Amino acid sequence: MANLKDLKNRIASVKSTRKITKAMQMVAAAKLRRAEEAAEMARPYTEKFNDVMSGLAASVGDSPTAPALLRGTGSDATHLLVVITAERGLCGGFNSSIVKLAKQRATKLLGEGKTVKILTVGKKGREQLRRDFGEYSVGHVDLSDVKRVGYVNAQDIARDVLARFDGGEFDVCTIFFSRFESVISQVPTAQQIIPASFDADASSGGTLYDYEPSEEGILADLLPRGVAVQIFAALLENAASEQGARMSAMDNATRNAGEMIEDLTIEYNRSRQAVITNELIEIISGAEAL
Repeated sequence: MANLKDLKNRIASVKSTRKITKAMQMVAAAKLRRAEEAAEMARPYTEKFNDVMSGLAASVGDSPTAPALLRGTGSDATHLLVVITAERGLCGGFNSSIVKLAKQRATKLLGEGKTVKILTVGKKGREQLRRDFGEYSVGHVDLSDVKRVGYVNAQDIARDVLARFDGGEFDVCTIFFSRFESVISQVPTAQQIIPASFDADASSGGTLYDYEPSEEGILADLLPRGVAVQIFAALLENAASEQGARMSAMDNATRNAGEMIEDLTIEYNRSRQAVITNELIEIISGAEAL
């Protein structure tokens, strides 16, 4: 049985930890509101942008004059996986679930004889992928100094990806992130952005448009922006998912700390009672001996 001093110190330590987890939960809740609002505000724009792009892509079809970002290189031998995770931990399985999905895709592609290249965004993803897939890493984007993710950050990542595509470094690019649904539900998602992939059911409500200049010209201008838009949407979804996962994880940690304090307090009281009982027995035995 642990002595009273050790139990008392442990109870104080757990109480201190509970204060920290409770504070982190409240901070995550405050940040979640802003992150969730940003993600929800971006969704209508992203959906409408993809809707328009889908209509343009359908009108162009497989034309040889279609932009390379739409028709691709004609091969899928080399894949670039852009894995977007958080810069910090203490958010449950948020980072691990994204990395797990990326690992599964990488393993499948390597099994098919494809070449895999990995670009990480966020320190936690790089750390987890370094052990098994470090040799496939081609770059890393550090956002640790960014207080709030903005479109400029997505543009920087998009420029890097587009420069690699123009340089012939890959044929297909897929981004991995977590789509926010609720505080307790974040869905790991893989989305192909090069060549541009659109929902076959997307439409413009049956409306016919005349484009000036040509569809090919408009697509050549909008497709690079589309890459940045999709990366920005993924960053916003990730930011909301991270705070939701952290809030849930810290809430669980706070409740577990409370249960541990109760158990340790009971053990402390029992130990203290046993010590007092032993002292009383010794006093009584000594008095009787006299």
